[in-house]
Amino acid sequence: MNTVQMSGEEVLEIIAFRLHSQEFCVRTTSIREIRGWAPVTPIPHSPYEVIGVMNLRGTVIPIVDLAVKLGMHNTEVNERSAIVVADIKGMTVGLLVDRVSDIMTIPSSRLQPVPAAAGSSGTFSDGLIAHDSGMICFLNLERMFDAGDDDWGMVA
Repeated sequence: MNTVQMSGEEVLEIIAFRLHSQEFCVRTTSIREIRGWAPVTPIPHSPYEVIGVMNLRGTVIPIVDLAVKLGMHNTEVNERSAIVVADIKGMTVGLLVDRVSDIMTIPSSRLQPVPAAAGSSGTFSDGLIAHDSGMICFLNLERMFDAGDDDWGMVA
């Protein structure tokens, strides 16, 4: 786990965002930038979660509807929608989210394991963080976009 030492205690630097009514987060170390929504160019026969591509300063990157990747219904794009640009296993990918809600530094001790009854083995989550507004699901982007997983349609 990428953690930082602060006052002798390990901390996680995370960015939190909403997908529908749920809160999720990822490590800031994998995030390159956050952009407002911009139209994308659809690519025929791409995987369902890949809504298209966009030109990011001369580089064409895929845009993935993160809600669809997590098994939810499509994101309804609006003025608060954002594209979180992430570097994942050497690839640059844009992740469509409903909105970015916070950038936080939290003690790593606040990260709780996903209960076994919730099917924690093989999931995209590294755990849960209890927060004032409820639980935040801590996503593991490397596991979510495993290079051996051809169904997301990206090539290294």
